[in-house]
Amino acid sequence: MLRCFWSNAAEVIPGQLYRANHPTPGGLARLVRRWGIRSVVNLRGEKPCGSTTLSVAAAERLGLEHRFLPFESRGAPHAERILRFHALYRDLPPPLLVHCKSGADRAGLASGLALLFEGGTAAMAARQLSWRFGHVRQGPAGVLDAFFALYAEEAEGRTGFLDWVARVYNERALRQRFTAGQLGAFLNEWLLHRE
Repeated sequence: MLRCFWSNAAEVIPGQLYRANHPTPGGLARLVRRWGIRSVVNLRGEKPCGSTTLSVAAAERLGLEHRFLPFESRGAPHAERILRFHALYRDLPPPLLVHCKSGADRAGLASGLALLFEGGTAAMAARQLSWRFGHVRQGPAGVLDAFFALYAEEAEGRTGFLDWVARVYNERALRQRFTAGQLGAFLNEWLLHRE
């Protein structure tokens, strides 16, 4: 119901990339009019639910390319999915809209990744994970912040981001290294009911 009255939409890279919470069909049409969106990547994955069915139908009606690429909001990002997202980002016609359920965690991760694909810094990428979008870094979703921090620590300025992801990044080590705070976990899991 909240998505009927509230949007978490924002510009990430003008003319190239935009982010949002899961738009309603009418909300998607408004984003197409506002930013000229030509492609959509649903970061929730292909879930058998009404919002997925409505989104796919709306994208088809609006003439948009529509793809599914599930990202986790509470797990270390998978290298293979990051590389798949890069291929989609490179190949789909821009402007591209990325969305998850709330537009906070997975949309923030994808937005930060795109900034790194374009030569941005880990600090720029990490700013896509903020309270402004509803991201709670003190909880389990803070592993996404830890991912960008790990790149900054291990490779930024020495190894290109995609090379680091493909050859160096160790998601299991990141999972073992990261610890979520209890208050943040309560906010994410019980109060906000995040996926």
